[in-house]
Amino acid sequence: MSGAGSPDEKPVDCHDLRVAVVAASWHEQVMDGLLAGARRALVDYRVEAPSIVRVPGSFELPVVAGALAEHGYEAVVALGVVIRGGTPHFEYVCSAATNGLSQIAVSTGAAVGFGLLTCDTEEQALDRAGLEGSSEDKGYEATAAALVTARTLRRIRRGYETDGS
Repeated sequence: MSGAGSPDEKPVDCHDLRVAVVAASWHEQVMDGLLAGARRALVDYRVEAPSIVRVPGSFELPVVAGALAEHGYEAVVALGVVIRGGTPHFEYVCSAATNGLSQIAVSTGAAVGFGLLTCDTEEQALDRAGLEGSSEDKGYEATAAALVTARTLRRIRRGYETDGS
């Protein structure tokens, strides 16, 4: 939902959705920006009582996101950052987190917001973190995507027409 071609989404009322945000702790400055962006989206979309959960790193996002989805959260936003280093660790963590979050969305039916930055450098991560001077706000975008998707899933499950609203 970013960059050229991104949709021009306007916030919609999601006050009655049960929403959780699970955020990693590594790379504190980047994570503070991502979490602040998620909180701005939650306010804009009128989410009244979101749960915010912190985990040590991005590898831990899927297990906690899965537990939240299994406990009735309709939207779970996963926020993390992995910055490439000189070993294959980057690929393992990125693949595990991405595959795990995808599996949770499909197996539980919860809307999972994918706010995992996978960057080559810290500068790239900072540029996507929604901080002052950043060109993108991935925390906001991942949260907005999860909320809109959760509303769509709710409409489908209730048998309503899905017209994008």
